Amino acid sequence: MSVLTRDEAQTRAQLLDVHGYSIELDLTTGDETFDSRTVIRFTTRADADTFIEIRPAELRSVTLDGHPLDPGILDDDRLPLKGLTAGEHELRVDAAMRYSRTGEGMHRFTDPTDGESYVYTQLALDDCKLVFPAFDQPDLKAVFELSVTAPEGWTVLANGITEHLGDGRWQAAPTPLISTYLVAVAAGPWHSVRTEHRGLPFGLHCRRSLAPYLDADAEELFEVTRQCFDRFHEKFEEPYPFDSYDQAFVPEFNAGAMENPGLVTFRDEFVYRSAVTKTERQTRAMVIAHEMAHMWFGDLVTLRWWDDIWLNESFAEYMGYQTCAEATRFSDTWTDFGIVRKAWGYDADQRPSTHPVAPEAVDDTASAMLNFDGISYAKGASALRQLVTWLGEKDFLAGINTHFARHRFGNATLADFIDSLAAATERDVHAWADAWLRTTGVDTLTPAVTRGDNGTYTLTVDHAGSRTHRVRVGLYDLDLGDDGHLTLRERLDLDIPQTAPQPIGKRPALLLLNDGDLTYAKVRFDAESFETVRTSLAGLPDPLTRAVVWNALRDAVRDGELPATAYLEAARAHLPRETDLAIVQGVLGFAGAQVADRYLAPEQRPAALTTLSSLCRDLIRRTEDGDNPGLRLIAVRHFIDVAAHPDTIAAWLADGTVPGGPELDPDLRWRVLARLAVLGAVDEAAIAAELERDPSATGQEGAARCRAALPDEEAKARAWDAMFGGDSSADLSNYLFIATAHGFWQPEQADLLRQYVPRFYQDAVALGGRRGPAMADAAGRHAFPVHAVDAEALALGEDCLRDGEPVPALRRRLADQLDDLARALKVREG
Repeated sequence: MSVLTRDEAQTRAQLLDVHGYSIELDLTTGDETFDSRTVIRFTTRADADTFIEIRPAELRSVTLDGHPLDPGILDDDRLPLKGLTAGEHELRVDAAMRYSRTGEGMHRFTDPTDGESYVYTQLALDDCKLVFPAFDQPDLKAVFELSVTAPEGWTVLANGITEHLGDGRWQAAPTPLISTYLVAVAAGPWHSVRTEHRGLPFGLHCRRSLAPYLDADAEELFEVTRQCFDRFHEKFEEPYPFDSYDQAFVPEFNAGAMENPGLVTFRDEFVYRSAVTKTERQTRAMVIAHEMAHMWFGDLVTLRWWDDIWLNESFAEYMGYQTCAEATRFSDTWTDFGIVRKAWGYDADQRPSTHPVAPEAVDDTASAMLNFDGISYAKGASALRQLVTWLGEKDFLAGINTHFARHRFGNATLADFIDSLAAATERDVHAWADAWLRTTGVDTLTPAVTRGDNGTYTLTVDHAGSRTHRVRVGLYDLDLGDDGHLTLRERLDLDIPQTAPQPIGKRPALLLLNDGDLTYAKVRFDAESFETVRTSLAGLPDPLTRAVVWNALRDAVRDGELPATAYLEAARAHLPRETDLAIVQGVLGFAGAQVADRYLAPEQRPAALTTLSSLCRDLIRRTEDGDNPGLRLIAVRHFIDVAAHPDTIAAWLADGTVPGGPELDPDLRWRVLARLAVLGAVDEAAIAAELERDPSATGQEGAARCRAALPDEEAKARAWDAMFGGDSSADLSNYLFIATAHGFWQPEQADLLRQYVPRFYQDAVALGGRRGPAMADAAGRHAFPVHAVDAEALALGEDCLRDGEPVPALRRRLADQLDDLARALKVREG
């Protein structure tokens, strides 16, 4: 399959001015294909040849300026347009296109609950060719006019307001100038909730089977949407640039959400069927804010080429967290960012695959797709947070508004953005960009506290790295009369590198670099401060401060500077007093999935699971009064996940409840059943009975996960064949593949699974070549044998990278997984 190169895109952009697309889609032609008829009007600036991208099931006809072209000239998704003369042209294409089951192009899903079908598009990064022919690159913006013929009873959603013309025909309002990858359609018998805000129609949409759950949360969703919308209008001088704001929760969506102008698509797990915590609701609110920020960062002003992904994602990430904290009831978003997203960025930036936030050049679209990662999102957002700290929010927003005014409905580059910032400040933002956006790696800051002759102390920060930082230094004193409570004495602002030691007065019990988490750097502790952390971490008064400390401990474990068992001891000592749900979830997640399952040797794992089970029991006991149902839910979930014996959780399943609550909703029932499957305490009959009880799409995924987790050879062989077995795997959707993969690899079943470790590399390479980048990424991310932590597994993976020829998406994912595997081996070796 061909990919568009940067050079080809630049050549085509210099040649073409694309005026508009008229697209007619017919969704009534069957379950396998749909019809796509497109008229493209464009101008060439010189006599030249070019091409357009399309991947049809059948290319029926092509007409250029009234002259038919031979459909047989289509080669590797490219339709050559030869002998173009300078001036205006019209291209007409009539094709049948395939529906997808991988979340790419036009994805089709049939709800097992009621048999209703739904379709939606996901065209980023370069999948327009799966739906309609396009000059598919972000700097060839055009106006899109879309009409759709859909089955009776369906509703069609699009970038602009849609009108039902009768007989299943729908017409969408023409878009302003937008990029090809932002065109969106979602069609089906949607359940919709609608309102208006500031004269603009707002809509929420989901599958009919999820209607009660969307209705229950509709007011919260609209409230967050209104609050973010109003806050962005306070920040930005440019008003919202589109004619409506629909949010569609769609099935089997690969990403968290997609910023299609006027029609944002979300994975429909955000329509909660089961109990969730406030932190999970906060995450949903942040995603709403993130996608809305894209209406300006990405949709109104779009990157010129994919080397500036950060202009879209870093800004939306930063604005999503910041605006959610400012405008909604979810004011602790930066704690969640610190404990979850920041770690994602730190991990990505220490792998061989790291890249600058703004790389100098991204050669093609396949390479670009690999950069939607923790660097473009979390590190980029952290860099922007540091920029705001250094520059001041007033000048930062002034630069942003200059940027919007200069490039509205157009395209821009890093240089354009920095020039806009420079117009708003006297600071050297070009030098800042070179240091922060053009470099890789994580700086490390280590404090040295020195006693002076007069009994006072000074701070000197050892700085391993190249970037300048403006950080806050927290000085905390221990209140011995209050059960290890720490009191903030003072926060100092410090520029790094230092020009002189920083006086800090008397010796604090804890000196914390990067208090408030305003920069992007790993931090370490001096010896006395580490002892305070060990004994009194839970006594820190601010959750964001505690998140910085937990991140520092996590980094030290990963770097081999702190024993993994010490992290478990810290969790056991301090989580029973923790109040922030994001911290509890993040620490338990790392302790279970990384420390117990990977960083400790197999013979140490049972003791680790016992420690975590005991910790979760304490949290369950602490919440018996019902005052903190979110904390109790987290504790129950993790108790299930680390259960080494089936008796307790089997009794919960039989009773339908945890003693004292919560009752087992579908999520918890499938979670218990999956763990019992791992432990060999259920059989196929029990799984089938549960699926009959919950035949939903989520139930189908739960059953697939449980069946793959059963500890017998036949179950493993069936699961492997479902994922990788040639023709049969083509019928497995992206979500069912992931669910099966999650069930398959279990550390308790190492001996049973040993034969599949070498098979993974051969079969994953074949799958990636056969099913494309989305499934290649899913295989590398979810089906990788993460629990095979040994030198033999590492060697097999390295051989695959060297000789196996994996597609780029799989190669990148394997490289990252193998680097994590090598790190786990080093941690084990101590």
